[in-house]
Amino acid sequence: MSTTHALLADLERNELVERLPDRTFRLGVRLWELASRTPGVLGLRELALPHLVDLHAEVGQHVQLGVLNGGDAVFLERLSSRDAVVNVTVVGGRLPAHASAVGLVLVAFADTAVQDAVLAGPLERFTDRTIVDPAALRRTLHEVRTTGFALGNGYVHADARGLAVPITGAAGEVVAALGVVVPNDDAPWEPLRERLRRTADAIAVDLRRASLPQSDPEASPGGRYRALVHSSDESMAYLAKTRPTPRARG
Repeated sequence: MSTTHALLADLERNELVERLPDRTFRLGVRLWELASRTPGVLGLRELALPHLVDLHAEVGQHVQLGVLNGGDAVFLERLSSRDAVVNVTVVGGRLPAHASAVGLVLVAFADTAVQDAVLAGPLERFTDRTIVDPAALRRTLHEVRTTGFALGNGYVHADARGLAVPITGAAGEVVAALGVVVPNDDAPWEPLRERLRRTADAIAVDLRRASLPQSDPEASPGGRYRALVHSSDESMAYLAKTRPTPRARG
């Protein structure tokens, strides 16, 4: 107990945790600040967000962005509407990869070791449509990799249909999956597949532009902040000349 208290006190001094009036703790603002300035998945979210907003305005249901962590799909962003169909994902939340369209895309394009680990289970069942048979899951992953598209009808909730496509990074590798969750009804889903692909392609273009040397004529403006901030070209040009970031610490 004394060691735990000492560690928490040190974290509190550095604003990585905050002590609440009831003497419990929560994550601190400083931790959020550091995470928000870190390239990687958060940079991916920042670059993808304008495209997610446009897609959500058109679809009107749930739009989500996920990456693979172990055997789970971790959701970096999720946009919803008040009257949208049921969806259990939250920002920063997880779902077993085999049970969601986003997760199926991520595993389908992962290396063999990752696929084998997921196939080895356990494969949790959410509904009677969740894929829990390893042989059936292997066939589904092959189909997703072949078509570049995943469709999950009622895998997590009987009323919900998930659709997802891969997002490629600067080297052509799959870095994330873009998905929507819509009602699991008789409405045609094929137009959504094409719309998802166009959005994923647009995100891939921005990821590539953010990875190019600033001297490249196709590079996006912003210098080292390109993967952390998505703003107007004028703002990004200003940030590229600013060191350090205004009011940045550490």
